[in-house]
Amino acid sequence: MSQTVLIADDEPNIVISLEYLLQREGYRVLVARDGQEALDQAEQMHPDIVLLDVMLPKVSGFEVCQKLRENPALSRMRILMLTAKGRDVEMSKGLALGADAYVTKPFSTQDLLAQIRAQLER
Repeated sequence: MSQTVLIADDEPNIVISLEYLLQREGYRVLVARDGQEALDQAEQMHPDIVLLDVMLPKVSGFEVCQKLRENPALSRMRILMLTAKGRDVEMSKGLALGADAYVTKPFSTQDLLAQIRAQLER
């Protein structure tokens, strides 16, 4: 059974390219276009990893990360913050809230795939 990736991003071009890339690599892909949808999908579908943007409508990526970590049923889910918010303070906040990794945009697709594989192997 293939592993499931939830892409939580409101930027259509990023969603389309990530969805294509991940499906080509054999992952099952879910998409959420705002923070509340990301929480709902995570609770219903239990993806293996969430690619989580910080700047999301309705509920921020930081809040999504925190809520996922507070839910015992979802605490083993891997969270990779994938965002343009690349300052040290934002990275520290994301990791402190429970993100497993933090990748800044723009990113190399090969580096991102390597990060996803590394997180899923843990």
